[in-house]
Amino acid sequence: MTPPAVPVAALPSLAVPPRSGLSAAEFQELALVIRRISGLVLGPEQDYLLVTRLAPLLRRHGLADLGALLRRLRGPGAAALAAEMATATATHETSFFRDEIPFRHLAETALPRLAAARGREARLKLWSAACSTGQEAFSLAILAQESRAAMGGRGVDILGTDLSSGVVAKASEGFFSDFEAARGLSPARRARWFETVPGGLRAISALRADCRFVTANLVENPPSAGGFDVVMLRNLLIYLDQPTKERVVESCAQRMAPEALLYLGAAEVLLSLRSRLVPLAGCHGAYRLDSPAAARFWGAA
Repeated sequence: MTPPAVPVAALPSLAVPPRSGLSAAEFQELALVIRRISGLVLGPEQDYLLVTRLAPLLRRHGLADLGALLRRLRGPGAAALAAEMATATATHETSFFRDEIPFRHLAETALPRLAAARGREARLKLWSAACSTGQEAFSLAILAQESRAAMGGRGVDILGTDLSSGVVAKASEGFFSDFEAARGLSPARRARWFETVPGGLRAISALRADCRFVTANLVENPPSAGGFDVVMLRNLLIYLDQPTKERVVESCAQRMAPEALLYLGAAEVLLSLRSRLVPLAGCHGAYRLDSPAAARFWGAA
C-alpha cells in the first residue's frame, strides 16, 4: 500500500488483546491502515467497530476473520481492499438541517451577503464535504431555493463529496426513506420539496439539479474544484488526529473563495490547530480566511 504523504504516528500500545480476536500488535497494524486512508483514529476501546462494521466485508471476500483480512492486506494488490475497509469503518451519521445555527446564519446573513458581492449571472458555489447520504447537501439546496429572493434570484451549485462510493451513489438518487425524511424535515418542507415515491420520498428535480455528488477522500485525494463560497466541514474533525485535521482544514482553505465561510459541527473548533482560518464574529462554528479582504468583507457580521 502507498505510504501516507505525512507520517502517521503509531497508536498507543495495548495492554490486552482487543475483542476483535487480534493481538495488540495486529489491532494496531489494522487501525493504522484505516488511519492512513480515512484519518479515522481507532483506540482499543473501539475494537467493536472493527467487529461490527467489517463483518459484511469479510463475508463478501470470503475471509474467516479479521486476522485473515490483515494477512490479505499484507499481500500485493491490497490497495482496493484497504480502501474498502476504510470506507466500511467510516461514520455516515447525518440528518436534514442538522444543528440550527449554521443554517439560520446562512439564510439570514451569509447567502444574501455573498450573493450581493457576485456578478448578476454568478451562481454561488457550496461544498458539502463528507456529505454522507446527501441530507446536508439537499438541506443547502432547500435553503437556497427558499432564500432565492434575498439572493437576488441567484442560483447555487452544490458539490457533495464523500470517500464512500456507496453513500455517494445513494445521495445522487435524492431518495430518502420516511425515517430519514422525518429527521429534520418539517411537514411543510416535505410537501414542498419532495415527491412521494414507493418506499419514501425523492427530492424534486429543482433540488436535484442544484446538487452534484462525487467520490473524494479529504485525507488522500480532495476534489480539484475550488472557489467555493461556502464549505460545510461538519462532524468530521472529531474523528481525526491533529495533524490530519490540519491537512483537511488546509485543503478546504485552499478551495475557498476570498470571502468564503467554512462551517464546522457544533462540537468542533479550530483553536488548537495551525490554520489560516479565524472565527467569524456572530456565528459559533463559522470561520473565514484570516486576510484583510475577508475581514473587510465580513466586519462584525
